[in-house]
Amino acid sequence: MSRILCAWSPNWAIDNWRRRANAGRRNDAADPPFALIETVRGVRRIAAVSAEALALRVYAGQKAADAKAIAPELVTAEAEPEADADALTALVDWCVRFSPAVAADPPDGLFLDIAGVEHLFGGEAELMAEFRDRLAANGLSFRLAVADTAGAAWALAHFGKDGTIAPHRGQAPLISPLPPAALRLDPEAAAKIERLGLRRIGQLMDIPRGPLGRRFGAHALMRLDQALGRAPEALSFRRPPTPWIDRLAFFEPISAPEDMARVTGDACARLCARLEAEGRGARRFEIGFCRVDGKIPAVEVGLAMAGRDARRLARLFAPKVETVDPGFGIDAVLIAAYEIEAVAGRQVQIEAGLAPAPEDGLIPLVDRLANRLGPERVWRAAPVESHVPELSVAREAPLGAPSSKARPWDVEAPRPTRLFRRPEPLEGVIALTPDDPPTQFRWRGRTHRVRRAEGPERIGEEWWTRDIGEVSAARVRDYYRVEDQDGARFWLFRAGLYRPGEPAKWWLHGVFG
Repeated sequence: MSRILCAWSPNWAIDNWRRRANAGRRNDAADPPFALIETVRGVRRIAAVSAEALALRVYAGQKAADAKAIAPELVTAEAEPEADADALTALVDWCVRFSPAVAADPPDGLFLDIAGVEHLFGGEAELMAEFRDRLAANGLSFRLAVADTAGAAWALAHFGKDGTIAPHRGQAPLISPLPPAALRLDPEAAAKIERLGLRRIGQLMDIPRGPLGRRFGAHALMRLDQALGRAPEALSFRRPPTPWIDRLAFFEPISAPEDMARVTGDACARLCARLEAEGRGARRFEIGFCRVDGKIPAVEVGLAMAGRDARRLARLFAPKVETVDPGFGIDAVLIAAYEIEAVAGRQVQIEAGLAPAPEDGLIPLVDRLANRLGPERVWRAAPVESHVPELSVAREAPLGAPSSKARPWDVEAPRPTRLFRRPEPLEGVIALTPDDPPTQFRWRGRTHRVRRAEGPERIGEEWWTRDIGEVSAARVRDYYRVEDQDGARFWLFRAGLYRPGEPAKWWLHGVFG
């Protein structure tokens, strides 16, 4: 069950403009009336107003000239919606210190799924209080509410009492006295409902569903169901949500490299203990360092097989943590696990005499290589059912059960372990035609004399994948496995069918180990 915290800033544009103007520390009572202006269809209108301007009857949507006439002392500036959107995205990233699942609610709000993380702060009320204090310290004023659904939390944050925490499955009585606009309806639909005398959500809840849907449309019915938890609502989280998250907060900020390495190990130990208690493991771990300036640099490690060994994770994190800039200090560390799988425990005493699985010794090596070089550079070849050599192999994870269902390669027709990215041309080839292997060839400036040869193995194109008019004998290849005077073995082919009077074209496709 989700628990959604909705945060809404009535003065988001105003607060952001003042912060950008380096006027974060201010006394609101002493501020002059202030408004932001935008151009709408060639007319200059008010986009947002401060509390002081609102008290002078200046409101959003009003013509700028009329606002100046009502309040000559009104201070104005140009609205910057793109900068406000960028600030909201940055705030979503900053909120990861409270929950890994954060979704923007443009243009002036956001949602946090705090289910499973509230205990890290002492409860939902304590989490909300710390969230509000940190926002206020950055010059941002928000209205907050918590409920089981995003719709109910949004309604309470916008129209209810600030700081409301709805009990589990208890949002219906709290949103009942709110106006229909609290259901996130279009302004025209909300106004139409109110003109009919329905001024509370509770009145809509008392109307049978059939008449309600016919009168006000399916959208209004869906919004009501979403607020009450009767219909699902998918939020677009900036990061994939995960319940596997842990947090370490510090009494004083840290910045020394040895301290950062130590808390990384502590955070890994806490989360891995939870995974072990649940019989789980993860393939990907991410740790974020919450700096006092609001930025959260993060590093990530991946595992070839799902695991929960805290010491091994700390060793994988160590070289990446050294690259993290602590800024003016780090006051909290967040660690999250992704791609969770069931992992069986190993009884060391009983199984000490058993031989380890072949891949057990490879796991630490693969993990080190993948995290140092990149996961895309560590892979194994998997068979693909194709006659064309360069199409008969695909990359897959280096360990674990094969994902490919294709038949294994034919042991009677061996191939080089690695093929060249492109076949390389051969020169000076001496071969009897039409089917004999070459007795000599030159490759990369060196002449090779063939001592042993096997072939040909004729491979044609996959004609059933093309239009019949595109099929050509020129795409036929005759492959040979040859060994030169030094014992080096090559896989080469003659392109096309033999034609008297035409020189044959020879290519080298790979080298045997």
